[in-house]
Amino acid sequence: MRSPRRCSRNGCPRQAVATLTYVYNESTAVVGPLAAFAEPHTYDLCEPHARSLTAPRGWNVVRHEGEFEPPPPSADDLVALAEAVREAARPAPPRPPSDEQGGGPQHHHNPQTGRRGHLRVIPPNH
Repeated sequence: MRSPRRCSRNGCPRQAVATLTYVYNESTAVVGPLAAFAEPHTYDLCEPHARSLTAPRGWNVVRHEGEFEPPPPSADDLVALAEAVREAARPAPPRPPSDEQGGGPQHHHNPQTGRRGHLRVIPPNH
């Protein structure tokens, strides 16, 4: 599952709930609900930063007037998590014996465990 997007303000650890977009040709800063995807030239903001944003002199701020809420997990997030778990559960393909690899050290492969990147499947104790 994707980790929640964080506020773009330096040093702010809060979760983003709004997106700031600058419309340069209209000298306007628009603060609205969090965009579905992070886009270049936009900034994700936490609620305190979204509510307190000010614009430079001569600029207007258009701000969402409702509640800013974090987005719920999407179906894509849940599907990605399920696929990662399934992939991690698959046993690794058997390795050829070490003498076929040029006589290097022998590695014993346990078909009951699998390893994919940083995920590892450990079989239940019998």
